[in-house]
Amino acid sequence: MTKLWVDDLREPPDGWEWAKTSQDAINLLDYHSNGVPVEEMSLDHDLGGDDTTRPIILWLCEEDWLWWPEIHVHSANPVGREWLEGMIKRYKP
Repeated sequence: MTKLWVDDLREPPDGWEWAKTSQDAINLLDYHSNGVPVEEMSLDHDLGGDDTTRPIILWLCEEDWLWWPEIHVHSANPVGREWLEGMIKRYKP
């Protein structure tokens, strides 16, 4: 099983794969959907510049069979955290 950490600045805990952009994270999720699945994911909101983790959640909504068991939000951005947690609560099966 794989754990995915999505954050442009903070390093992941030991044993976690690290994606620094939303596209890198989506590519890893898509790759793992055909092999060893991601069992846990932790998201920052702001990924530098105009990038956020919102595209990841929207991609998961479109590919709803790819939702994995545990998704955490470790963002310090209160508005971003609220959006991510609200979408996860609403759409995660």
